Amino acid sequence: MDHPFPIGKLPPAFLNSILANAPQFDRRVLLGPGIGLDCAVVDMGDRYWVFKADPITFATDQIGWYAVQVASNDIATTGATPRFMLLTLLLPEGKSDEALVRSISDQVFSACNQHQITVLGGHTEVTHGIDRPLLVITLIGEVLKDRLVTPRGARPGDALLLTKGIPIEATSLLAREFPDRLAQHLTSLEIRQAADFLYHPGIGVFRDAQIALQAGKVTAMHDPTEGGLSAALWEMAQACGQDILFDPSAVTIPSLAARICLIFGLDPFATIASGALLLAVQPSDAEPILNTLRENDIAASRIGEIVAGDGKVFTLTGTRRILWPYPDRDEIGKVFD
Repeated sequence: MDHPFPIGKLPPAFLNSILANAPQFDRRVLLGPGIGLDCAVVDMGDRYWVFKADPITFATDQIGWYAVQVASNDIATTGATPRFMLLTLLLPEGKSDEALVRSISDQVFSACNQHQITVLGGHTEVTHGIDRPLLVITLIGEVLKDRLVTPRGARPGDALLLTKGIPIEATSLLAREFPDRLAQHLTSLEIRQAADFLYHPGIGVFRDAQIALQAGKVTAMHDPTEGGLSAALWEMAQACGQDILFDPSAVTIPSLAARICLIFGLDPFATIASGALLLAVQPSDAEPILNTLRENDIAASRIGEIVAGDGKVFTLTGTRRILWPYPDRDEIGKVFD
C-alpha cells in the first residue's frame, strides 16, 4: 500500500503527472492546469477571462473573509480584476446553526463588497464526516489582452521583488486558531496584534499588484500560499522555466511573526504566506516600482533575480550556488497534525 499523503498540497511531481492527463477540448484556453499556474485563462474575444478555485481548510475564524481575499490574490497576479464568484460551503453535522451560517455569509459578502465582486450562487449543506466549516471559492475575473500577466513571463535578468513580508497569513491564523497555546509565550496584546495581521498589513495583495503594474513593467507575479515563499519561488521558477537566485536575508520577517514561528517550531520561509506578493519585473523598472509601492505605504524589497536555467531556486554563498529546498509540505500542517 502507498504511504498516505500528509496534510497540505500534493507533491508537485505527482500532481504534475495527474494534470498531464486533464482533458483539453477548447482552443480558447490560453492557460490551463500546471505547476505554478494558479489561474486558468480563457480567450473571450476582446479580453481574457481568468478563473480561480480555492479552498479554505485551515482557518475557521473569519473563514469567509479569508476565502475571498485569497482567491482574489490569485486573480490579481494575472493583472485581472475579480468580477463574479461562486461558493461551496460545507458545514459540520451537529455544530452548525443559523448564527454560524449568517456569520460566514456576512464575512463573504463584506469582502465581496470591498472588491465589488458579484455573487452568482453556489451550494451550501451540512455534511457528514467533517469537524469544521470548509469553504471553496471560485472567482472569475477579466483583463484586457494587453494587460495579462502570467507566471511564464519572467525572463533572465528580471529583478525579483516581494511586498510586505512573511508569513502574514500564518501569523494571523495561528493567533486566531491557537490563542491558548500562544498565551504561554506572548502577552494578550501581542496575540491581538498577531490576529490583526489578517487586516494590517492584511492578507490581500490586489492593491499591491495594481500599484506595481501602473509603476513599471511586471513580467510575472505569484501569491505565496501553501508552502510559503519557498514553494512560491519554486513554482515561479518552474512556470517560467528559468532559475531564481534568491537572497533570504533580504526578506522581511516581522519580529512577532518570527516569534510565533519559533514557538510552533515552523520555518517562516515554508509557512503559508498570503499577504506577500512575489513579482518579477524588468530590471530598469525595479526601483521605480519599489519606490511607488513604498510611497503607497506598502513595504517592498528586492530579494533576488531571474537567471537562465531550467526551473530551480538557488542562494549564493560567495560565488557558489546552493540549491534552496522545495518544502515537502506547508509547515503549518505540523500544528494541525
